[in-house]
Amino acid sequence: MEQGNIKDSGGDRLFNAANYAVMILILLIVLYPVVFVVSSSFSAKEAVASGKVLLLPIGFSLEGYQAVFRDPAVLRSIAVSIGYTVAGTFINVVLTIMAAYPLSRRDLKGRGWFMGLFAFTMFFNGGLIPTYLLVKDLNLLDTPWALLLPTAVSIWNMVITRTYFNATIPDELLEAAQMDGCNDLLFLWKVVLPLSGPIVAVIALYYGVEHWNQYFNALMYMKNPKLYPLQLVLREILIRSQVTADMMGDSKQMAELAGLSDLLKYSLIVVATAPLMLVYPFVQRYFVRGVMIGALKG
Repeated sequence: MEQGNIKDSGGDRLFNAANYAVMILILLIVLYPVVFVVSSSFSAKEAVASGKVLLLPIGFSLEGYQAVFRDPAVLRSIAVSIGYTVAGTFINVVLTIMAAYPLSRRDLKGRGWFMGLFAFTMFFNGGLIPTYLLVKDLNLLDTPWALLLPTAVSIWNMVITRTYFNATIPDELLEAAQMDGCNDLLFLWKVVLPLSGPIVAVIALYYGVEHWNQYFNALMYMKNPKLYPLQLVLREILIRSQVTADMMGDSKQMAELAGLSDLLKYSLIVVATAPLMLVYPFVQRYFVRGVMIGALKG
């Protein structure tokens, strides 16, 4: 009997139906909060404050976004965050590849010793106060470098990248290139990087998300509001709106400000996450392949 004519048994159909049901349930659980936040951000503040929004926007309104972008610091912080993300991701990817490629070479003397030093930092570090004192002693406080240099390399991303090189770049390819007079730097630039698009896209996405969402380091190291990233500015807007609502004595005004505060909360979430949601589809096709090869093989 041809394979195309084989029918699933009753048990297989039941198993497939159960799988589809579970996956649909998981999809709804994950998707509903996203839909709720977006719908609430486009709803009237009265509907948000009273909890009437469940799925679709009620009383369509852009008041939340108008309140967010009315603050001139928001547009400036978006530009600042884009700068941090682009510059930081570039530094991260370059340094990660520079560390991962030598460690992927079997002819590197002391490779295990170097790898041990890198792995040590994944489990032990100086702590919050020593790190702050180091950044201060290096005169990095209140400068963009305070957000770029202390997190220049993620050891986990470096390990994934090194494993990807081990799994996808055969030694025979290096030997052939060396026979043609290719040095290590040229081999890395002309051969390794063109074959490593998936893992480069993965670590760039990891680093980009980290820089875009950075908040705690900026809170510790930044005092100049002009250098605040978007997350820190959005936090201050939300705190101001909540404090204003709490300080109002009139119950009607308090209710209106509380509704606006809730509306701001959802609008801020959308503003903070929308750029990453727009970028992800362009690297999604590399994501699964890069992570699976980099994390499981080697």
